[in-house]
Amino acid sequence: MRSERDHFGREELAEVLSHYDIGVVKSAKEFGRGSRRAPKLLLETLNGRFLLKRRARGRNDPFKVAFSHALMGHLHARQFPLPALVGTCDDQNSMLQIGAHVYEVFEYVDGERCDNSLEETTNAGRTLADYHQAVAGFKTEWTPPAGSYHNAPNVRAGLNAIPTVTSSHDSVYGHEAELLHLTQKLHDQYDYAAAEANQGGFARWPGTIIHGDWHPGNMLFRRGKICAVLDFDAARHQPAIIDVAYGMLQFSILRGTAPPELWPDFFDETRMRRFLAGYQSRLALPADQRRCIPPLMTEALIAEAAVPIAVTGSFGALPGLGVLRMVARKIRWLGENAGRMRTWLTE
Repeated sequence: MRSERDHFGREELAEVLSHYDIGVVKSAKEFGRGSRRAPKLLLETLNGRFLLKRRARGRNDPFKVAFSHALMGHLHARQFPLPALVGTCDDQNSMLQIGAHVYEVFEYVDGERCDNSLEETTNAGRTLADYHQAVAGFKTEWTPPAGSYHNAPNVRAGLNAIPTVTSSHDSVYGHEAELLHLTQKLHDQYDYAAAEANQGGFARWPGTIIHGDWHPGNMLFRRGKICAVLDFDAARHQPAIIDVAYGMLQFSILRGTAPPELWPDFFDETRMRRFLAGYQSRLALPADQRRCIPPLMTEALIAEAAVPIAVTGSFGALPGLGVLRMVARKIRWLGENAGRMRTWLTE
């Protein structure tokens, strides 16, 4: 069952808005995208439109917020497309802390969600390269987070915890042995993929500040071009290929409206190629890094499913067992096609 969406209280809203000089509010509408634990309001004021957000618990560490805000300020100064932060009227602080809560106000960017076209996929790769170029000189007093989906202890711990966490779900009843076998198999595949990337030279590759969550839902488009990149909460210090492999995965994975067990096994390789071509039109990736994209995609796909399922037993509204079955089929496809993929990846 999905949790109720959190909301702003009336007194809370009045107190927060008293710290900003954004003009008289004409309307305030709930903005239903993103985490249900992070309430957002679209504010229409005499000075324009703004998005007010209260950070979800667990995402409200002031030091981590300060790092992401410093990064966003750096990108904004270099005219990278993203929503501009609005400072408080007393000290121009980019975040407002009241008690245990952290609030942010952004200038609202009007755009369309990704339509999965080849044009937008190519531009997503190109814009990722622009992002990596823009952060090249970024420095801040705040320490960037480390770690990623690659060779991550929390992914392995999550896979180990899933059989216990999901045991009470109706979808698992009668399938306990299958679930145990499935999580062990994914654990082995994750270990194998991590070792393959390490043997390919991962530890030698230079790090940068990656975006960390480069997927279609974190972008707004206008006439096929990206007009805003969203959500810098996962930004961290890692090799750029972590973003590239994740982006290729997210822009080529095929989903469906049916249960995840019925989603296609295969990926859209044309979109995979277009994303990489867009990136390489701006930045050239060394061949050794491109060769490691298939195992990194494998790690990313397993991590994407295992971490949330280990916490709640489900993946959003989808039963955890069905999602893991789907992941196992897609991992098998990646393994069967990795050799052929490396041929065009290193052309």
